[in-house]
Amino acid sequence: MRQSQLFGKTLREDPKDEVAANARLLERGGFIYKSMAGVYEYLPLGLRVLERVNGIIREEMNKIGGQEILLSALQPKERWEKSGRWASLGEEVMYQFRDHSGREIGLASTHEEVVAEIAVRSIRSYKDLPLFVYQIQTKFRDEPRAKSGLLRGREFLMKDMYSFHRDTDDLNKFYAKADKAYRAIFKRCGLAVYMTEASGGTFTKEFTHEYQAPSPAGEDLIFFCENCDYAQNREIATMKEGDPCPKCGGRIATTKSIEVGNIFRLGAKYADAAGLSYTDEKGAKKPVIMGCYGIGPGRVMGTIVETYNDAHGIVWPAGVAPFRAHLIVIGNQASPKHPDKSGATGQARIKNQAEKLYNRLLKSGVDVLYDDRDDKTAGEKFADADLIGIPYRIVISERTLAKKGIELKARAESSSRIMSEAVLIKKLLRKTA
Repeated sequence: MRQSQLFGKTLREDPKDEVAANARLLERGGFIYKSMAGVYEYLPLGLRVLERVNGIIREEMNKIGGQEILLSALQPKERWEKSGRWASLGEEVMYQFRDHSGREIGLASTHEEVVAEIAVRSIRSYKDLPLFVYQIQTKFRDEPRAKSGLLRGREFLMKDMYSFHRDTDDLNKFYAKADKAYRAIFKRCGLAVYMTEASGGTFTKEFTHEYQAPSPAGEDLIFFCENCDYAQNREIATMKEGDPCPKCGGRIATTKSIEVGNIFRLGAKYADAAGLSYTDEKGAKKPVIMGCYGIGPGRVMGTIVETYNDAHGIVWPAGVAPFRAHLIVIGNQASPKHPDKSGATGQARIKNQAEKLYNRLLKSGVDVLYDDRDDKTAGEKFADADLIGIPYRIVISERTLAKKGIELKARAESSSRIMSEAVLIKKLLRKTA
């Protein structure tokens, strides 16, 4: 990707109507575009980050047996009336309207009803269980407090997995696997989280678990043990700051946090509403027990920015960065124009080396954003690089030509180094570099 051709430009000033760091930095960096409160368009840089997060999610969901599907956003009223949520969610967050035929339709904020209905055709015997399906799909919520950038929106992407089981014991076994997968996802995204006991809301009467990432930008408050990490959301908390932990006796502390995922034991509520059951080994008809598991990829992306930034811009963790390296050519305008013995000017030599390196990086498998812009000063290019926050910055300039090397600087570090092309490529290809 050449930066001169990139759709989405950086902004010098913060957007006037944004307070949250993730919204300010992502808009300034050209990752997203705000259409209205709670609705954002993803530009090429932003979509690359979002797809990195989605890729991590898919890998971990597939590891625990998930099959990917895609369900419709448009939902008929009748389906939701069976579970009783047409009224409850409609009063709370569901967009509901009539089409031209007069039929009442809603935009799904979740998909328990439809996935249970579809499962009726696939689950008939105990031999069909357990079953795990997931999707990454757009959701809609008539959110009265749409704010905080990607952290709270009206239209957003959601990964939701649904599991089907013959009994609660089998559900609990998979619940533990899902928890392990979730912890792996957030770790790969660079986020430290607490698995936090929480209310089931409209989904279930049982306690559920949220994955809360500590952050001053968070709207939630959790109580957690400093020793064993046991945590409760303040909505259901039986602990106070300074209390002994009921699990291990350690000290209870509090922190603001952002909910980046959740898992629920649904029981038979949605299966019963859809008429979903199975026949056991003795021919007896039994209810199917369900679980659901959600992650908001956009919210994860926003939380990463809230967690990894400095006074200059975003500092992307390597696993989710839009590119591995940011190649900057310095000297397009100011380099000496008198030719050398070969007839090439200093300006041409710098540009030629940058072009050759760019192509070699691509052939080596290094994702690179190439700042080939001729109308920007060195200071403007460096400022944009810091704002965009790609893990490594590569510079080709008169200085590097004189030293017969290439300059490499990590975004999170203050100093740079001059090295050979071979060493540079080898370093960038190392996952832990």
